[in-house]
Amino acid sequence: MSATKIMEPEDAIQNVKTGDILMVGGFGLIGSPLTLINELTRHDARELTVISNNVGESGKGLGILLQQGKLKKAVGSYFTSNRDVAKSYNEGKLELELLPQGTFSEAIRAGGAGIGGFYTKTAAGTDLAKGKETKVIDGETYLLEKPLKADVALIRAWKSDMKGNLVFYKTARNFNPVMATAADYVIAEVDEIVGEGELSPEEIVTPHLFVDAIITSRLILTKEGVKEIG
Repeated sequence: MSATKIMEPEDAIQNVKTGDILMVGGFGLIGSPLTLINELTRHDARELTVISNNVGESGKGLGILLQQGKLKKAVGSYFTSNRDVAKSYNEGKLELELLPQGTFSEAIRAGGAGIGGFYTKTAAGTDLAKGKETKVIDGETYLLEKPLKADVALIRAWKSDMKGNLVFYKTARNFNPVMATAADYVIAEVDEIVGEGELSPEEIVTPHLFVDAIITSRLILTKEGVKEIG
């Protein structure tokens, strides 16, 4: 039964529908599910809201979806890695919601943990606080930040076993594990699928109960750029 989670990328991505909210792991292109994003560029889903640290780079990663006009809104922390984001925003083609990186990560964690919101001092008194509820606690002003949740999460891991227990490699761990907890359907792109019992409990970061589908990566990031493998 556990092997039924293993899918081809083109089949797994069919779970993304027009108008969906997506969480996409990665920091820039590092730890980003490039194979799944590539399949999404061929998929007919549009009007997508993407929750990701950034929107890839121009013509790379999520940047391709932006150029295709498939993104309605981006929620993230670092949009300047892709100049197309500012251009699309200024032309009224893309909505943006900017969150400080710590707030961004905590909002995803809150979404996965079922927390209704949290107070933080970060961004209080700035333009990012406009329209948000504030509260004075011990003489300091805090903002109420709401949780982030998604219909589908596309995440990147190093290894998975047949059940979907995930191990991450170095900085690719970034936002991927927490996103796995905050979406209704989670697709994990991995380098290698191993047999049950081959991963030690101590190295598993994301338990299988959070993972709905597993695909093997066909694209990797090298010093020279994105490279197709296999």
